[in-house]
Amino acid sequence: MTGTSPLDGVRFAFGTLTVFPVRVTRWDREAARAGMLCAPLAGLAVGAAAAAVGLVLLLLGAGAPLAAVAGVAVPAVLTRGLHLDGLADTADGLGSGKPAEDALRIMKQSDIGPFGVVTLVLVLLAQVAALAQAYEASWARGACAAVVSAAVARLALTLAARAGVPAARPEGLGAAVAGVVPVRAALGAAAAVTAVAAVAAGALLGADEAARTALAVLLPLAAAEALLRHCTRRFGGVTGDVFGGLAETAATTSLLVLALG
Repeated sequence: MTGTSPLDGVRFAFGTLTVFPVRVTRWDREAARAGMLCAPLAGLAVGAAAAAVGLVLLLLGAGAPLAAVAGVAVPAVLTRGLHLDGLADTADGLGSGKPAEDALRIMKQSDIGPFGVVTLVLVLLAQVAALAQAYEASWARGACAAVVSAAVARLALTLAARAGVPAARPEGLGAAVAGVVPVRAALGAAAAVTAVAAVAAGALLGADEAARTALAVLLPLAAAEALLRHCTRRFGGVTGDVFGGLAETAATTSLLVLALG
């Protein structure tokens, strides 16, 4: 990251992935590389905000379902709904069954088709149900699920931006970050997040939960990787919409793992 400070990466990550008032001062490949490596930090902030709102509702007497709805709504608000929009567009593109050029055109349209609508409804229902079950187990497990799932969602973006993954279009956010992260750095970020999440869960919830939380990082990354490979084959590379779909896939899988058992 020659010529790029850590602050440039933080600005890039928060300025592009959240609505937090952070101004992106650099928009080049080096800043994009640093920013995508910092993406899990942006997820941590989003998840902490979601957990805080959920816990406040619980303290005010709300039940686990309402806390879960808030826990799903807050990340959507803090990301301008871009990841959900990307998930819907990716579903429409994949569901169309058309060649890559036509599928990309469908994804770029402003409307949402039937595949996108069904996918959004099912994913949001799964997220709310899983997070509600986590909150019903304990406030700590619910808060942990909100934070871990948000961080893992952005970690999936770091891995998707690794070297060797091409962009499907020459323009857009997908093209700006495609292939910017060295493979070794991406794997290092995944290992670091897994370790931190497991240790934190062990300290907060008990040693038995450490393994579950580690799985709630690794299994979502495997699911996102499967989707990434499929989209790369179908579209010829990644787009901003695909990145959004990867984030929501990882978040949903993480919540499901943390809710089970």
